[in-house]
Amino acid sequence: MNVFVEGMRQGLRLLVAGDAEVWGAVWISVRVALISTCIASVLGLPIGFLVATRRFVGKRAVVILLNTLMGLPTVVVGLLVYGMLSRRGPLGDLGLLYTPAAMVIGQVILATPIVAALTCGAASSLDARVLKTAYALGAGTWRAALTAARELRPGLSAAVVAGFGRVFAEVGVSLMLGGNIRFYTRNITTTLALETTKGEFALGLALGLVLLVVAFVVNLSFHVLKGSA
Repeated sequence: MNVFVEGMRQGLRLLVAGDAEVWGAVWISVRVALISTCIASVLGLPIGFLVATRRFVGKRAVVILLNTLMGLPTVVVGLLVYGMLSRRGPLGDLGLLYTPAAMVIGQVILATPIVAALTCGAASSLDARVLKTAYALGAGTWRAALTAARELRPGLSAAVVAGFGRVFAEVGVSLMLGGNIRFYTRNITTTLALETTKGEFALGLALGLVLLVVAFVVNLSFHVLKGSA
């Protein structure tokens, strides 16, 4: 218990003092996760909405596939993208491996199925009369979709928040594709894993606290959005 208390004190001291190692990792985590979530939302929200509101052959199989992809192991995604971006891979000439861009690619693959599946689930409960009324009043496809989005705001917010939470706390993709390069691709989770194995318990606790605080802020923001819907 004394080790934990002392580690907590040192961790708080690092946070308050503005330690470059800690806040550098925090900035990289937040920046990469936000970019990944934005891209995943642009891809996943329309996919989920279209799957839920359109009738087509194989719809049930697509829904099952989206739900299955929600549980993609991060190390599997990291391995596949690593193979694509490595020197021997088809995209090796781009030189993206061990860069923040590679981390974004992997995290987008992780988050997009989550956003799409949760959007599909939310849109499935939409009253069919909403779209029919919008079309009857002369709305085009995009205007009708925006009308539906306003009705589904709590569900869509939950989908985006879930996508962000998935990528912000993951470690496999960040480690395999980012390379854990200090002040470049080393984020909260990879720093926490590295420093803890080195015995730097205080730094690990400091980063763990940041993860908890960010998770709290994200969930609080979701509940605020849900309450204002």
